[in-house]
This record gives sequence, structure tokens and C-alpha cells, in this order.
Amino acid sequence: MTKPILILGGASLDTIIHLPALPTPEPQTIWPRESYRALGSTGAGKSLNLAALGQTVVFHTLLGGDPEGQQIQVALGHPGIRLLTEQTDAPTEQHVNLMSADGKRISLFIQPPPEPEQVDWNQAQQALAECAVAVVNILGYTRSALPWLKAAGTPIWTDLHDYDGHNSYHEPFIDAARAIFLSSDNLPDYRTTMEGLIARGKEFVVCTHGSEGATLLNKEGRWLEQPVMPVSGVVDTNGAGDAFFSGFLHRYLQGAELADCLRAGAICGALCVTSRELASPELSPERLA
Repeated sequence: MTKPILILGGASLDTIIHLPALPTPEPQTIWPRESYRALGSTGAGKSLNLAALGQTVVFHTLLGGDPEGQQIQVALGHPGIRLLTEQTDAPTEQHVNLMSADGKRISLFIQPPPEPEQVDWNQAQQALAECAVAVVNILGYTRSALPWLKAAGTPIWTDLHDYDGHNSYHEPFIDAARAIFLSSDNLPDYRTTMEGLIARGKEFVVCTHGSEGATLLNKEGRWLEQPVMPVSGVVDTNGAGDAFFSGFLHRYLQGAELADCLRAGAICGALCVTSRELASPELSPERLA
């Protein structure tokens, strides 16, 4: 059994709306195929996938004192997740995700993530002493944790999501991280961006390409490519990137080679898109193997 994983930031309650195609910019009436509310955001997705793989997770997040915050706490009630919550005066983060039949998404942040002036990190700091790695998601409030995380010397991993290669918002997370994940959505020349991140001292960088797989570059200059795993049908692509991240991290902590970590990530991502959930009910260490 590996040491626990500390995850900072990212839980929301989302309304998922499935459409035949994403709407065009004109007045119209749209009849969705279906809609439902579900747990969302990057920290929740990573926590549930890692817990399903048998990892112990310590997950810190901010929640409002509202019904949405209560629903999130219930949804994260997995025995492998130790939930550290801090209640904020602001409402709980909420999104509306418009999903097309081909898996594309438009996310509307109808209630942005809370960003209080002060965060009580005491419990997270105490938990860090026993954790193997800290995953810092790019929410505004988690930036205040970076100084004490760096001082502790625990490896930091981060997920830059749709980083464009230039946005200064991401700089504190890039500077602190040992391993970086990102997508190529806003990076037509993603290889140059990956090389630039490696030049800044990162152990490796992983860039995901949706249905086109993923690419890894390590500090020795080695490139690896991973195709997606085929599935019989796509139900919901929400959380697929977090599932990929989780499968990769799970195998990395087991001492696997990077190519095997990529394959594990691809399997977890494939399972995720066949389910409405952030972590597929079919995901398990045995299924991954």
C-alpha cells in the first residue's frame, strides 16, 4: 500500500445538458436529449478515481453552507477519501456543462469557485507529513498553499487543463510542480510548450489530446505516445482527463515505467467516458490490470 495522496481544490455540483450539437450563436429554442445534476470539478474527479483504484486520498476543498455543499459531501463519501472541507460565506461552486454528441463541452461557471482572503491549511499541513505526493489543482485559493508545500519538499503534481502556453495565472503552479499535465486544446504547437516546461526543470510533462490520445516528454528528452483505448460508446466525457491523470499517478506510485503509466491513464479515461460518473463504477485495480 502506497502512502496517501494529498489533493487540494476542486469540487462542484454541475448541471449536465446533452445536446445533439453545441449551440450556434443565434437566438433559438433547444430540446436537450437529457439533463441531470452530478458531482463535478477536477479535485473530486481525481479523488474518486484514485480511491476506486485503492489509493488513500486526503482531499481539501471549499464548500458553501448550502444544499449543494451538502450534496457534494455525500457524493464524496468513499471510504478511501478523507475529506477536509472549509465552509465559505460564498455559495458552493456550480457549473452548467453543455455536452455535444461527439463529446465536446462548453462549461458555464454559474457560481465561480470561492476564493476567501484566508484559508485554514492546518489539517492539510498535518496530513502532508504522511503523503507521497501533493496534487495542487489550479484554483485561486490553492496558490496560498504552494509556499508551505514547496518548503516541505513533497513532490507536487499539477494539471494545467487548457493552458495556452502564456497565461500568467498558471505560473505559480508551473514553478512549484515537479510533474505537469495539460491538454492541447489551446496549444497548436504543444510540443514546443512541453519542451519549454521540461527546460524549467520538470521531471515529465503529459499532454492529452482528447480522442487523439496523449503525449509525454521526460527530462531525458524521450517522447512517448499513447492512443486512446476504444470503447463501445461514449456516455459522458466529463472527468475523463482527471481519470487519465489518476490512472497514471496510481501506476507511477507503484513504480511502473512511464509507458505503463500512460496506458493505465488511457484505460481509466476510457472507462470514465462510458459512465455518467466522474469515476466509472467498473473501475478497480483488477480492471486496470
